[in-house]
Amino acid sequence: MMHNMKMNRTRGIGLLVLLLSGGISMLWGVAIGLSVEGGALDFQAVYFGTRCLLEHHNPYNVAELEAVYKADGVESPSETARHRQTVTLYVNLPTTFLFVAPLAKLPWSAAQAIWLVLLSGFFLLGAILMWQLGEDYSPGVTLFLICILLLESELTFATGNTAGIVIGLCLVAVWCFVRERFVMVGVLCLAACLAIKPHDAGLVWLYFLMAGGAYRKRALQALGITAILSVTALMWVTHVAPHWLSDWSANMATISGPNGLNNPGPGSVTGNTAGMVIDLQAAIAVFRNDPRIYNAISYAICGAMLLIWAATTLRSRFSPARALFALAAIVPLTMLVTYHRPYDAKLLLLTIPACAMVWAEGRAIRWVALLVSTVGIVMTGEVPLAVVVILTEKLHVGTGIMGQLLQAVVTRPASLALLAMALFYLWVYLRRAGAGTGEESAEKVAREALSGLLRTP
Repeated sequence: MMHNMKMNRTRGIGLLVLLLSGGISMLWGVAIGLSVEGGALDFQAVYFGTRCLLEHHNPYNVAELEAVYKADGVESPSETARHRQTVTLYVNLPTTFLFVAPLAKLPWSAAQAIWLVLLSGFFLLGAILMWQLGEDYSPGVTLFLICILLLESELTFATGNTAGIVIGLCLVAVWCFVRERFVMVGVLCLAACLAIKPHDAGLVWLYFLMAGGAYRKRALQALGITAILSVTALMWVTHVAPHWLSDWSANMATISGPNGLNNPGPGSVTGNTAGMVIDLQAAIAVFRNDPRIYNAISYAICGAMLLIWAATTLRSRFSPARALFALAAIVPLTMLVTYHRPYDAKLLLLTIPACAMVWAEGRAIRWVALLVSTVGIVMTGEVPLAVVVILTEKLHVGTGIMGQLLQAVVTRPASLALLAMALFYLWVYLRRAGAGTGEESAEKVAREALSGLLRTP
């Protein structure tokens, strides 16, 4: 009885520390967001974009969207290239309108307050659930890593980006599936993630599809709900704005082109800010700022890792522990393969239970796991990236390959830390996948997994 009381007290303290870390970040982030003209910048985009559609205008047309701002008494958001591209070049998927529509009917101040409460609630709930998964193996390591991540989440709250809600819902879905509790809630959460930000939750969904059995059924149920939402949204948008697709394509081309907001190259509007793009293209662009080059190299590297991961997953029998290792490998790879920012990287919460499991085994490799996880979480955080930007603002590196390598390390630490994290947890996953058949090497497991995939008709 005394032992249980001590455990409950320890858990209570841990939960309090976790909530305190999240609360500090939330208050700091909201204060930053409210100091920006108009409020949370990314939520402005989805709020006024949805309001534009509700008023039977095309939100993907810049002129029509700006007219809605002016009609609501908001000055035209065109002071800077960053502000203009974030707010008036609407690029969110049509399905987002369905989720934001109830709030878009409210005045801005009320809608923003409700949105930030929902975002904070889902995000912190997801963190608590990951803490619950990890504390079974190592309460100390789990709490340490989650608190670091939460303390570095100011941008998530400051911008009001949909990533905060999507990540929270994705974590809830994983917990429901792994724990075998509230399964339909998990299905609905995963469906919402796929509808709003498929590039955040897509590979997590892919794991459960490949896991087979009941998990495949749940993944297909989530996909079915997402399909219904997508068709509904497309019918609505197409009815109001028949030419929305061409406008959306033009906005995407602008925002992803040279000097665009989402361009991963050094010339990006946000390339030297705490909100920099963190995919693998951002690091490779330092050596050759050519989309044909950095995209091809990134897709080749990430594609090879994804192929090995997929083949291993198809050959592995599901278990909760193995699922957590699989997700720990795929989450950093998700961040690397395509456009993502630091607020998307909060999905790294999914890697923490796997690190706790490695730590609990007591082998020397646990220190590598802790180091890789800590560096990955720290270097994708807004505060360390802001410090990096300040320290390297006037840094002059030499020319040639060594100068470029140094520049990549000091100006794109998030991308390189994620690559190291993806490689490490992929290696750990390969070893765990072969544990059921004896002490097989990771290389042998990968080779057999790939050969089995190639033999599949």
